[in-house]
Amino acid sequence: MAKPKKSCCLSKPRCNRCPVRMLAEGRLPKGYAVKKRKLVKLEKVAGKKGSKHGRRQAA
Repeated sequence: MAKPKKSCCLSKPRCNRCPVRMLAEGRLPKGYAVKKRKLVKLEKVAGKKGSKHGRRQAA
């Protein structure tokens, strides 16, 4: 299996290694996701918590 690119190049038609295309076809490797057309590891995505509302009250 080909490794996905780090980011989508936005060309039409999408290339075979495009992370957006691989996600749609279910060929993206485990542990990876696509956010804003960039390939990211899932552990980085799940680490952020909190809300704007909570920060506004503290200020």
